[in-house]
Amino acid sequence: MSKYNTNKNKYLAKSERASVPKITKKQKGSITIEAAFAIPLFLFAALCLIWMIEIQSIKIGVKQAAYSAAKSAAEDTAVIPVLNTIKLKSDIIRLLGKERIERSIIVDGSEGISCWNSYLSSKTGEMNIHVKYEVRVPLPLFGNPSAKMEETFRIHGWTGYGKDKKTEDSEIVYITEKQSVYHEDYHCSYLQLSIRFVPYEQLEEIRNENGGIYYACEKCVYGDASTGVYITENGSKYHNSLGCSGLKRTIRAVKKTEVQGIGGCSRCSGK
Repeated sequence: MSKYNTNKNKYLAKSERASVPKITKKQKGSITIEAAFAIPLFLFAALCLIWMIEIQSIKIGVKQAAYSAAKSAAEDTAVIPVLNTIKLKSDIIRLLGKERIERSIIVDGSEGISCWNSYLSSKTGEMNIHVKYEVRVPLPLFGNPSAKMEETFRIHGWTGYGKDKKTEDSEIVYITEKQSVYHEDYHCSYLQLSIRFVPYEQLEEIRNENGGIYYACEKCVYGDASTGVYITENGSKYHNSLGCSGLKRTIRAVKKTEVQGIGGCSRCSGK
């Protein structure tokens, strides 16, 4: 090999080494800082994606379980015209799977699911289903916050009542044993009570349609109340027995000409 070729090879090697840029300490520090920010952000984004998938799965599962439980409750109303919210919740938990709920991001697990605001409307014959719960949000730096979720829908329940009828020569109205007013609509909420069965321990949180609290019925509550009690939307008492006279209405259908001297109901008369 000639001396010329040797020098040429040395020159090419030096040129190749000179073409590779050197990474300075400043550049190394910049890359480290970028990695320190990028990796946690990537992990946080992945956690949020997993959380969104999980919460969507929970929403779908709760709604499907609530709908199936409501259909079962609709069959029960054919025997007792009241929505048992305790059984409704129990059926939802059973359909979802208690172990699945306890491992999920639902706050307080199965105890965190509430159905007490659900009720059967005697006026429309529909069950208004309200299922509430909370899910944990993956933000530990902000005090482990939660998001409130709610599933609501309506399903027709069995009432057994037909439509109101009027005779050709006289209008039919409805009165109770007190005969304080007459009603033109048989499904008036003053006549057909919307009875709910709710857990006694949640009674302090529940208010009637006027914003008032519920007191013990002097006719059927002796001593401590039962685990679950019966209430109405426009009432002020809670009851241990569904057969209590405070939950009953004795209704008579009479001709309007026979109720002279008493006024019509403010809710259903003249409409």
